[in-house]
Amino acid sequence: MLRSEDDASATTVAYLALSSPYGDLGLAWQAAGAQPRVLRIYLPNQWAAQPDELRVGAGSPSAAPAAIARLATDMQRFLDGAAVALGIELLALEQCSAFQRCVLLAEHAIPRGYVTSYGRLAAWVGAPGAARAVGGALARNPFPIVVPCHRALATDGGLGGFQGGLAMKRALLEAEGVAVSTRGRVNTPRWHY
Repeated sequence: MLRSEDDASATTVAYLALSSPYGDLGLAWQAAGAQPRVLRIYLPNQWAAQPDELRVGAGSPSAAPAAIARLATDMQRFLDGAAVALGIELLALEQCSAFQRCVLLAEHAIPRGYVTSYGRLAAWVGAPGAARAVGGALARNPFPIVVPCHRALATDGGLGGFQGGLAMKRALLEAEGVAVSTRGRVNTPRWHY
């Protein structure tokens, strides 16, 4: 579905609906010169909260430009458990603050099957002691799944938070081979940073 913004200076935003084992996701993108830009990825609980006319009218990946359709297909394969590397070249990272962009890029670099803590990530981006700020940047991640914020944990190995809910975070980690205890703790030697 294409939705025109009321502001004459705004460009048209298109929405895709993607199915996954976790529920339907949404992807907002717009044409921007030679290459389309992904503005936001909505996890199932976020997508379900969007207005009915947006969700029902959202297009399918087959109706999108080739680059967006490829990303949507790769995201669906990832969510089905495939070891897919999701690129960030289509993400409109320029809409994020410099700090959030730095955090998101560092989070994107965490390999499948590895985790990090908010504190480790803060130290890595040059802001030791800013674990809460890192957590906040990830909580507002406009590109979940592509930027795998589910791989960030509390210092004690607890799941911390996740926009899609802790059940989805746990399932995503387990699909990557990360064991999570019944108490919601990760105990792995595969820590990044």
